Amino acid sequence: MLGAMNEASPIGAATAHASPATVGLLLVNLGTPDTADAAGVRRYLKEFLSDPRVIENQGLLWWLVLNGIILPIRPRIKAKDYQSIWNQERNESPLKTITRAQAEKLAATLAASGQPVAVDWAMRYGNPSIEARLADLMARGCERIVVLPLYPQYSAATTATVGDEVFRVLMRLRKQPAIRIAAPYYDDPVYIDALATSIKTELGKLAFAPEVILASFHGMPEAYIRKGDPYARHCIETTRLLRQRLGYDESKLMLTFQSRFGRAKWLEPYTDKTVEALAKRGVKNLAVVTPGFSADCLETLEEIAVENAEIFREHGGENFAAIPCLNDSVSGMLLLERLALRELQGWI
Repeated sequence: MLGAMNEASPIGAATAHASPATVGLLLVNLGTPDTADAAGVRRYLKEFLSDPRVIENQGLLWWLVLNGIILPIRPRIKAKDYQSIWNQERNESPLKTITRAQAEKLAATLAASGQPVAVDWAMRYGNPSIEARLADLMARGCERIVVLPLYPQYSAATTATVGDEVFRVLMRLRKQPAIRIAAPYYDDPVYIDALATSIKTELGKLAFAPEVILASFHGMPEAYIRKGDPYARHCIETTRLLRQRLGYDESKLMLTFQSRFGRAKWLEPYTDKTVEALAKRGVKNLAVVTPGFSADCLETLEEIAVENAEIFREHGGENFAAIPCLNDSVSGMLLLERLALRELQGWI
Protein backbone atom coordinates (compact mmCIF):
# COMPACT_ATOMS: atom_id res chain seq x y z
CA MET A 1 0.00 0.00 0.00
CA LEU A 2 2.78 2.44 0.89
CA GLY A 3 4.57 1.80 -2.40
CA ALA A 4 1.37 2.46 -4.33
CA MET A 5 0.78 5.68 -2.42
CA ASN A 6 4.24 6.91 -3.37
CA GLU A 7 3.93 6.04 -7.07
CA ALA A 8 3.97 9.44 -8.80
CA SER A 9 1.48 10.06 -11.58
CA PRO A 10 2.77 9.38 -15.11
CA ILE A 11 3.63 12.45 -17.16
CA GLY A 12 0.74 13.37 -19.39
CA ALA A 13 -1.44 10.56 -18.07
CA ALA A 14 -4.53 12.76 -17.94
CA THR A 15 -4.48 13.24 -21.70
CA ALA A 16 -2.97 9.92 -22.67
CA HIS A 17 -6.06 8.50 -24.37
CA ALA A 18 -6.72 11.70 -26.33
CA SER A 19 -3.47 11.49 -28.26
CA PRO A 20 -1.80 8.07 -28.06
CA ALA A 21 1.93 7.89 -28.78
CA THR A 22 3.66 4.95 -30.44
CA VAL A 23 7.15 5.75 -29.13
CA GLY A 24 8.07 6.13 -25.46
CA LEU A 25 11.16 7.24 -23.58
CA LEU A 26 11.77 6.15 -20.00
CA LEU A 27 14.42 7.89 -17.89
CA VAL A 28 15.66 5.63 -15.09
CA ASN A 29 17.70 6.61 -12.04
CA LEU A 30 18.99 4.48 -9.19
CA GLY A 31 16.30 4.90 -6.57
CA THR A 32 15.37 6.31 -3.21
CA PRO A 33 13.37 5.44 -0.10
CA ASP A 34 9.69 6.38 -0.22
CA THR A 35 9.92 7.88 3.27
CA ALA A 36 12.75 9.45 5.28
CA ASP A 37 12.37 7.14 8.26
CA ALA A 38 14.01 3.89 9.30
CA ALA A 39 11.19 1.78 7.87
CA GLY A 40 11.38 3.46 4.47
CA VAL A 41 15.17 3.24 4.32
CA ARG A 42 15.05 -0.41 5.39
CA ARG A 43 12.69 -1.34 2.54
CA TYR A 44 14.88 0.49 0.07
CA LEU A 45 18.15 -1.02 1.30
CA LYS A 46 16.69 -4.52 1.33
CA GLU A 47 15.70 -4.26 -2.32
CA PHE A 48 18.97 -2.58 -3.32
CA LEU A 49 21.34 -4.86 -1.40
CA SER A 50 19.47 -8.02 -2.41
CA ASP A 51 20.31 -7.41 -6.06
CA PRO A 52 23.09 -9.81 -7.15
CA ARG A 53 24.34 -7.16 -9.55
CA VAL A 54 25.06 -4.86 -6.58
CA ILE A 55 26.34 -7.48 -4.13
CA GLU A 56 27.54 -10.35 -6.27
CA ASN A 57 28.04 -12.89 -3.49
CA GLN A 58 24.46 -13.45 -2.35
CA GLY A 59 25.26 -16.56 -0.31
CA LEU A 60 24.30 -17.53 3.22
CA LEU A 61 26.98 -15.33 4.79
CA TRP A 62 25.69 -12.23 3.02
CA TRP A 63 22.10 -13.11 3.95
CA LEU A 64 23.13 -13.27 7.60
CA VAL A 65 25.06 -9.99 7.41
CA LEU A 66 22.26 -8.20 5.56
CA ASN A 67 19.41 -9.38 7.76
CA GLY A 68 21.29 -9.69 11.04
CA ILE A 69 23.47 -6.57 11.01
CA ILE A 70 22.83 -4.11 8.16
CA LEU A 71 19.03 -3.94 8.02
CA PRO A 72 18.50 -3.79 11.81
CA ILE A 73 21.11 -1.01 12.31
CA ARG A 74 21.97 1.00 9.18
CA PRO A 75 18.45 2.30 8.33
CA ARG A 76 18.24 4.27 11.59
CA ILE A 77 21.55 5.96 10.81
CA LYS A 78 20.85 6.67 7.15
CA ALA A 79 17.31 7.91 7.88
CA LYS A 80 18.81 10.90 9.70
CA ASP A 81 20.93 11.67 6.65
CA TYR A 82 17.91 11.48 4.35
CA GLN A 83 15.94 13.74 6.69
CA SER A 84 18.67 16.38 6.43
CA ILE A 85 18.25 16.64 2.63
CA TRP A 86 14.56 15.66 2.27
CA ASN A 87 12.24 17.76 0.10
CA GLN A 88 9.69 18.50 2.79
CA GLU A 89 7.29 20.29 0.45
CA ARG A 90 6.82 17.25 -1.76
CA ASN A 91 7.69 14.70 0.95
CA GLU A 92 10.26 13.00 -1.24
CA SER A 93 14.00 12.86 -1.83
CA PRO A 94 15.74 15.42 -4.07
CA LEU A 95 16.64 12.61 -6.48
CA LYS A 96 12.95 11.99 -7.15
CA THR A 97 12.17 15.71 -7.45
CA ILE A 98 15.00 16.31 -9.92
CA THR A 99 14.37 13.21 -12.04
CA ARG A 100 10.72 14.19 -12.40
CA ALA A 101 11.76 17.69 -13.48
CA GLN A 102 14.19 16.25 -16.03
CA ALA A 103 11.45 14.10 -17.55
CA GLU A 104 8.88 16.90 -17.62
CA LYS A 105 11.27 19.37 -19.24
CA LEU A 106 12.42 16.79 -21.80
CA ALA A 107 8.81 15.94 -22.63
CA ALA A 108 8.06 19.63 -23.19
CA THR A 109 11.14 20.12 -25.38
CA LEU A 110 10.38 17.12 -27.59
CA ALA A 111 6.73 18.13 -27.88
CA ALA A 112 7.70 21.69 -28.88
CA SER A 113 9.90 20.31 -31.65
CA GLY A 114 7.03 18.20 -32.96
CA GLN A 115 8.40 14.85 -31.82
CA PRO A 116 5.54 12.45 -30.85
CA VAL A 117 7.31 10.86 -27.88
CA ALA A 118 5.76 9.93 -24.52
CA VAL A 119 8.39 10.69 -21.86
CA ASP A 120 8.30 9.26 -18.34
CA TRP A 121 10.64 8.39 -15.48
CA ALA A 122 11.25 5.57 -13.02
CA MET A 123 13.55 4.36 -10.25
CA ARG A 124 15.39 1.06 -10.41
CA TYR A 125 14.79 0.55 -6.68
CA GLY A 126 11.75 1.99 -4.96
CA ASN A 127 9.03 4.03 -6.65
CA PRO A 128 7.91 4.79 -9.27
CA SER A 129 8.96 1.35 -10.43
CA ILE A 130 10.16 0.37 -13.88
CA GLU A 131 7.32 -2.14 -14.13
CA ALA A 132 4.66 0.47 -13.38
CA ARG A 133 6.09 3.03 -15.76
CA LEU A 134 6.49 0.57 -18.64
CA ALA A 135 2.87 -0.45 -18.11
CA ASP A 136 1.82 3.22 -18.24
CA LEU A 137 3.73 3.84 -21.46
CA MET A 138 2.21 0.76 -23.11
CA ALA A 139 -1.25 1.86 -21.95
CA ARG A 140 -0.59 5.15 -23.73
CA GLY A 141 -0.06 3.26 -26.98
CA CYS A 142 3.74 2.97 -26.99
CA GLU A 143 4.85 0.03 -29.10
CA ARG A 144 8.51 1.13 -29.08
CA ILE A 145 10.25 2.29 -25.91
CA VAL A 146 13.76 3.64 -25.32
CA VAL A 147 15.03 3.10 -21.78
CA LEU A 148 17.64 5.71 -20.84
CA PRO A 149 19.59 4.80 -17.67
CA LEU A 150 20.86 8.06 -16.17
CA TYR A 151 24.36 6.70 -15.58
CA PRO A 152 27.06 8.25 -17.79
CA GLN A 153 29.55 5.49 -16.99
CA TYR A 154 28.44 1.90 -17.55
CA SER A 155 28.63 -0.67 -14.78
CA ALA A 156 26.89 -3.96 -14.18
CA ALA A 157 25.68 -2.65 -10.81
CA THR A 158 23.83 0.29 -12.40
CA THR A 159 23.20 0.18 -16.16
CA ALA A 160 23.01 -3.59 -16.44
CA THR A 161 20.60 -4.01 -13.57
CA VAL A 162 18.21 -1.57 -15.25
CA GLY A 163 18.26 -3.86 -18.28
CA ASP A 164 17.74 -6.87 -16.03
CA GLU A 165 14.59 -5.37 -14.56
CA VAL A 166 13.23 -4.22 -17.93
CA PHE A 167 13.55 -7.69 -19.37
CA ARG A 168 12.12 -9.33 -16.25
CA VAL A 169 9.03 -7.21 -16.88
CA LEU A 170 8.95 -8.20 -20.56
CA MET A 171 9.19 -11.90 -19.68
CA ARG A 172 5.75 -11.66 -18.09
CA LEU A 173 4.09 -9.97 -21.07
CA ARG A 174 2.16 -11.68 -23.85
CA LYS A 175 2.57 -8.65 -26.14
CA GLN A 176 5.93 -6.98 -25.76
CA PRO A 177 6.95 -3.55 -27.02
CA ALA A 178 10.19 -3.14 -28.92
CA ILE A 179 12.88 -2.02 -26.46
CA ARG A 180 16.17 -0.17 -26.74
CA ILE A 181 18.54 0.31 -23.79
CA ALA A 182 20.49 3.53 -24.32
CA ALA A 183 24.27 3.33 -24.47
CA PRO A 184 26.44 4.96 -21.79
CA TYR A 185 27.57 8.48 -22.55
CA TYR A 186 30.78 8.85 -20.51
CA ASP A 187 32.72 10.24 -23.49
CA ASP A 188 29.96 12.04 -25.35
CA PRO A 189 31.20 15.54 -26.30
CA VAL A 190 27.87 17.08 -25.25
CA TYR A 191 28.19 15.46 -21.81
CA ILE A 192 31.77 16.71 -21.40
CA ASP A 193 30.77 20.19 -22.55
CA ALA A 194 27.82 20.21 -20.13
CA LEU A 195 30.10 19.26 -17.24
CA ALA A 196 32.70 21.87 -18.20
CA THR A 197 30.05 24.58 -18.53
CA SER A 198 28.54 23.68 -15.17
CA ILE A 199 31.90 23.63 -13.41
CA LYS A 200 32.98 26.99 -14.83
CA THR A 201 29.62 28.55 -13.97
CA GLU A 202 29.66 27.28 -10.39
CA LEU A 203 33.31 28.21 -9.83
CA GLY A 204 32.46 31.71 -10.96
CA LYS A 205 29.91 31.98 -8.14
CA LEU A 206 32.44 31.13 -5.41
CA ALA A 207 34.13 33.69 -3.20
CA PHE A 208 37.36 31.70 -3.43
CA ALA A 209 39.45 29.98 -6.11
CA PRO A 210 39.92 26.22 -5.48
CA GLU A 211 43.51 25.08 -5.53
CA VAL A 212 42.32 21.56 -6.33
CA ILE A 213 39.11 20.13 -7.78
CA LEU A 214 38.15 16.51 -7.14
CA ALA A 215 36.12 14.58 -9.68
CA SER A 216 34.49 12.10 -7.31
CA PHE A 217 32.73 9.04 -8.73
CA HIS A 218 30.80 6.37 -6.86
CA GLY A 219 33.11 3.56 -5.84
CA MET A 220 33.09 -0.12 -6.78
CA PRO A 221 34.89 -3.22 -5.44
CA GLU A 222 38.10 -3.83 -7.38
CA ALA A 223 37.02 -7.45 -7.79
CA TYR A 224 34.21 -6.32 -10.10
CA ILE A 225 36.71 -4.55 -12.34
CA ARG A 226 38.93 -7.63 -12.47
CA LYS A 227 35.91 -9.59 -13.71
CA GLY A 228 35.60 -7.25 -16.68
CA ASP A 229 33.40 -4.36 -15.60
CA PRO A 230 34.39 -1.29 -17.69
CA TYR A 231 33.29 1.23 -15.04
CA ALA A 232 36.76 2.33 -13.88
CA ARG A 233 37.93 2.80 -17.45
CA HIS A 234 34.89 4.94 -18.19
CA CYS A 235 35.50 7.13 -15.12
CA ILE A 236 39.13 7.60 -16.10
CA GLU A 237 38.17 8.59 -19.64
CA THR A 238 35.51 11.05 -18.48
CA THR A 239 38.05 12.71 -16.20
CA ARG A 240 40.70 12.82 -18.92
CA LEU A 241 38.32 14.46 -21.37
CA LEU A 242 37.11 16.91 -18.72
CA ARG A 243 40.70 17.91 -17.90
CA GLN A 244 41.33 18.42 -21.61
CA ARG A 245 38.18 20.51 -22.01
CA LEU A 246 38.96 22.70 -18.97
CA GLY A 247 42.70 22.94 -19.55
CA TYR A 248 43.56 21.36 -16.18
CA ASP A 249 46.31 18.88 -15.38
CA GLU A 250 46.12 15.88 -13.02
CA SER A 251 47.18 17.93 -10.02
CA LYS A 252 44.37 20.44 -10.56
CA LEU A 253 41.54 17.99 -11.37
CA MET A 254 41.99 14.73 -9.45
CA LEU A 255 40.00 11.53 -9.89
CA THR A 256 38.68 9.88 -6.68
CA PHE A 257 36.02 7.35 -5.65
CA GLN A 258 33.49 7.69 -2.84
CA SER A 259 30.85 5.66 -0.97
CA ARG A 260 32.78 2.46 -0.33
CA PHE A 261 30.99 -0.20 1.67
CA GLY A 262 32.22 -3.23 3.61
CA ARG A 263 35.74 -4.59 4.05
CA ALA A 264 36.65 -5.44 0.44
CA LYS A 265 39.15 -3.28 -1.40
CA TRP A 266 37.40 -0.69 -3.57
CA LEU A 267 38.62 1.54 -6.37
CA GLU A 268 41.21 4.05 -5.21
CA PRO A 269 42.03 6.78 -4.42
CA TYR A 270 39.21 7.20 -1.90
CA THR A 271 37.53 10.61 -1.86
CA ASP A 272 37.43 11.03 1.92
CA LYS A 273 41.07 9.98 2.36
CA THR A 274 42.13 12.33 -0.44
CA VAL A 275 40.20 15.23 1.09
CA GLU A 276 41.93 14.60 4.42
CA ALA A 277 45.36 14.29 2.80
CA LEU A 278 44.95 17.51 0.81
CA ALA A 279 43.95 19.45 3.92
CA LYS A 280 46.94 18.08 5.85
CA ARG A 281 49.17 19.00 2.92
CA GLY A 282 48.12 22.63 3.26
CA VAL A 283 45.41 22.97 0.62
CA LYS A 284 42.99 25.59 1.94
CA ASN A 285 40.46 25.82 -0.92
CA LEU A 286 38.82 22.72 -2.40
CA ALA A 287 35.90 21.97 -4.71
CA VAL A 288 34.33 18.60 -5.55
CA VAL A 289 32.36 17.74 -8.66
CA THR A 290 30.47 14.44 -9.06
CA PRO A 291 30.34 13.66 -12.80
CA GLY A 292 28.88 10.17 -12.38
CA PHE A 293 25.64 11.43 -10.81
CA SER A 294 23.01 12.89 -13.14
CA ALA A 295 21.05 14.35 -10.22
CA ASP A 296 21.90 15.47 -6.72
CA CYS A 297 21.12 12.84 -4.10
CA LEU A 298 22.25 11.58 -0.69
CA GLU A 299 25.76 10.84 -1.97
CA THR A 300 26.27 14.38 -3.23
CA LEU A 301 24.19 16.51 -0.87
CA GLU A 302 25.14 14.76 2.36
CA GLU A 303 28.23 12.61 1.83
CA ILE A 304 30.15 15.18 -0.22
CA ALA A 305 28.66 18.53 0.78
CA VAL A 306 28.47 17.74 4.51
CA GLU A 307 30.66 14.80 5.53
CA ASN A 308 33.63 15.56 3.29
CA ALA A 309 33.39 19.28 3.98
CA GLU A 310 33.70 18.47 7.69
CA ILE A 311 36.69 16.20 7.04
CA PHE A 312 38.39 18.97 5.07
CA ARG A 313 37.92 21.62 7.73
CA GLU A 314 38.79 19.28 10.61
CA HIS A 315 42.22 18.72 9.09
CA GLY A 316 43.10 22.32 8.27
CA GLY A 317 41.15 23.17 5.16
CA GLU A 318 39.14 26.38 5.02
CA ASN A 319 36.89 26.77 1.98
CA PHE A 320 34.99 23.81 0.52
CA ALA A 321 32.45 23.71 -2.31
CA ALA A 322 30.31 20.85 -3.62
CA ILE A 323 29.50 21.64 -7.24
CA PRO A 324 25.89 20.68 -8.11
CA CYS A 325 25.15 17.86 -10.54
CA LEU A 326 23.81 18.74 -13.99
CA ASN A 327 20.27 18.13 -12.68
CA ASP A 328 17.64 19.93 -14.82
CA SER A 329 19.93 22.86 -15.63
CA VAL A 330 20.05 24.28 -19.14
CA SER A 331 23.22 22.36 -20.01
CA GLY A 332 21.89 19.23 -18.31
CA MET A 333 18.68 19.34 -20.34
CA LEU A 334 20.55 19.96 -23.59
CA LEU A 335 22.48 16.79 -22.84
CA LEU A 336 19.32 14.74 -22.19
CA GLU A 337 17.71 16.06 -25.37
CA ARG A 338 20.79 15.09 -27.37
CA LEU A 339 20.88 11.60 -25.83
CA ALA A 340 17.16 11.10 -26.42
CA LEU A 341 17.38 12.09 -30.07
CA ARG A 342 20.45 9.90 -30.53
CA GLU A 343 18.69 6.83 -29.16
CA LEU A 344 15.36 7.53 -30.92
CA GLN A 345 16.91 7.65 -34.38
CA GLY A 346 14.86 5.61 -36.85
CA TRP A 347 11.82 5.62 -34.55
CA ILE A 348 10.79 9.25 -34.87
